[in-house]
Amino acid sequence: MITAETKISISFKNILLATDFSQVSDHALAYAAIIARLQNGNLLLAHALAPEARTAVPLDSLLASLDRDLQEARVHMWQLMREKSLEHIAHEYVIERGPTSEVILDLIARNNIDLLVLGTHGRGGLKKLLLGSVAEELFRLATCPVLTVGPRAFGPCTAEPGIRRILFATDFSPASLSALPYAIAIARASTAQLVLLHTLSVAPLAEEASAWPLAPDVIEWVEKTRLSTLGQLRKLIPPNENLPHNPEFLVTLGFVPEEIVKAAGEANADLIVMGVNASSTARAAAHLYWSTAHHVVCEAKCPVLTIRG
Repeated sequence: MITAETKISISFKNILLATDFSQVSDHALAYAAIIARLQNGNLLLAHALAPEARTAVPLDSLLASLDRDLQEARVHMWQLMREKSLEHIAHEYVIERGPTSEVILDLIARNNIDLLVLGTHGRGGLKKLLLGSVAEELFRLATCPVLTVGPRAFGPCTAEPGIRRILFATDFSPASLSALPYAIAIARASTAQLVLLHTLSVAPLAEEASAWPLAPDVIEWVEKTRLSTLGQLRKLIPPNENLPHNPEFLVTLGFVPEEIVKAAGEANADLIVMGVNASSTARAAAHLYWSTAHHVVCEAKCPVLTIRG
């Protein structure tokens, strides 16, 4: 069985918030501020302006449009810089022009960023468009962990840290287990309850077939597999880990993304932690619309911390 190395130091000293000045970005700012205050860290607020248009327009009109975009962005950024949540936190801002993913990934490299925080919001009626390709690219290409505040996530009510329960979702793959040390470290730092979840995957059943009784041999197989998987989950946490609370272990059966969201809701989780597979190119990442992480970020009522495996 694959095991995870859990005894590593987790520190989020340099935090980058990617903002488009939307309401969901404001929620993401609240989370970024909480983490920066907890870690006594530095917060960099970043906004990417649209690249220069490659159309045949008069130069004077183009320069005026670019200048207007920059001035508007500066006004929004100055308003953010005065947010009460940023009091007593070292923070600065940067505005750069270019494709959002390229700008943010470059800032991560140049500023030794430990954590990227971003918000996502709906962009249309189709479910696969809810997250948007930019966020998907970032949490699969970023070299640091990414905290994503999805469209259903609630913003913190106060400036005080509120992580009381953490759901760690795993499929036992190397990418998944690379996220376990972060879940443990955050649970320890915030004295939170850690809940470990594995879902036995099944293909989604048609609504009219979902009530069919399972054959006895299938029921027996599911129960044996569930007990075996519980044992695997327990082995992920060494007895000497010294967590603030005894961890909980869950094994469910169903469609994996939906089970993660459901378990997080039932556990009243304040944070979901999960690993994601890396993509070698932005184009590949942008087409992973139906990934488990994508679905979870879209539907979860709490932020999702993803760690690239």
